[in-house]
Amino acid sequence: MSNPQPRFRVFATCDIGQDAFKILRERGYDVDVHPDPEPPPKSLVIGKVRSGIDGLITTLRDGIDAEVFEAGRGTLKVVAQYAVGFDNINRADANRFKIPFTNTADVLTEATAEFTLFILGNVARKLCPSERLVRDHRWGTWHPYLPFLGDEVTGKTVGVIGTGRIGQAFIKKAVAFDVDFLCFNAEVEQPDFARKIKETMDVRFRNGFSVMQRTIRYVSFEEVLRGSDFVTIHVPLIREGDGKYPTYHLFNATTLRLMKPSAFLVNTSRGLVVDEQALVGALREGVIAGAALDVFEKEPLPTDSPLLDPKLENRLRLFSHFASAARVTRLSTDPNKGMAGRCIQGLIDVLEGHYGGKPADMPYVVNKEAFR
Repeated sequence: MSNPQPRFRVFATCDIGQDAFKILRERGYDVDVHPDPEPPPKSLVIGKVRSGIDGLITTLRDGIDAEVFEAGRGTLKVVAQYAVGFDNINRADANRFKIPFTNTADVLTEATAEFTLFILGNVARKLCPSERLVRDHRWGTWHPYLPFLGDEVTGKTVGVIGTGRIGQAFIKKAVAFDVDFLCFNAEVEQPDFARKIKETMDVRFRNGFSVMQRTIRYVSFEEVLRGSDFVTIHVPLIREGDGKYPTYHLFNATTLRLMKPSAFLVNTSRGLVVDEQALVGALREGVIAGAALDVFEKEPLPTDSPLLDPKLENRLRLFSHFASAARVTRLSTDPNKGMAGRCIQGLIDVLEGHYGGKPADMPYVVNKEAFR
């Protein structure tokens, strides 16, 4: 007896967890997974698409454009992105070829927000340089201020650029540090959210959990930079011409100079929001005190990147696009908890025609406008 035809054929450019693939296989899917940790070359992706797959599971590492969609003309039905961002997918091309693509928004929110808070404290209190002293056997004796001091977070002013899901989650967690917030959101401010945060601050003050009454305010971008001790970035990457409020190199030689010399910059959003050459110059010249980055203009970070300058090491923390890298967030097959679950659910919704077969009504489809 011949084997039955698979219900759908899917190629995944990355292993997003065997439990997720098991769910697809149990539904009768033929799932082919790129076996290497490194991303497949585009030619391999195109070859897989041209072979007649129905679904393509991608990550931010994969360039998905007209060339890929053309290879899948008549067969490719969906691209399921294992990420909240989709800078790697050409939206206009997807719309032209009428291919819905999905993402994994929401489930990364809390993990990314807490990671932002952790690396902010890390760079401010110089945790890595302190550990390096111990590991390198260079820790001499206890001293009030040598070899260096860190900066307290408690009682400072934190600037939040972008108050969407992750920005708001960060603020909710950072309230416990008794800080003031200066917020900027280019499109829509969140006055109800700010009011609730202020009420929380007031309760903490009345109950003696905070020694001072704290504030949260929406102000201009420039006011955030001038008035903050810490600035954390939570915006999407929008290039010039792609939207009303571009964010490409939002932090550059000019805007960095608006910040306090004692201030720290934290970026867990998109690498291209920060001009790295300008940041290196600002750190070398003492324009700002330090920075912590989880994303970069080019990933992985090139070995000749000036960000790796040993002279900057004590004031610059560099991480491996790691903010969402928590066990439940990355691997849970529950679409309400994990990226893997949400990724395969978006794929299943399209391939199996859920929501009346209308991509515009499917919760995880990004480019709904192409199907209205």
